Amino acid sequence: MIVTRDPNCGCCGNWVEHIRAADLAVEVVLVDDVMPLKTRLGVPEASMSCHTAVIGGYVIEGHVPAEAVKRLLVARPKAIGIAVPGMPVGSPGMEVPG
Repeated sequence: MIVTRDPNCGCCGNWVEHIRAADLAVEVVLVDDVMPLKTRLGVPEASMSCHTAVIGGYVIEGHVPAEAVKRLLVARPKAIGIAVPGMPVGSPGMEVPG
């Protein structure tokens, strides 16, 4: 998986650690502006989040749980990818106490 993210975003780093903990290999690309990549990959504005990943020909946008990524790679549906729009509290990388 190649994850493109802003170097100043802590929750993106937390999500990368969540993905690595699920035994998925990750390469991180740090950029100041992820928007050109999102545009090139066709991520709809309503689905955008803070980081974008690519794996197995799919786009993973935002704080998608690792198990959902694994299911995607096994099922191989005809899709561009999957997304968790925004930065929802409680999603992988966005956990908070309580």
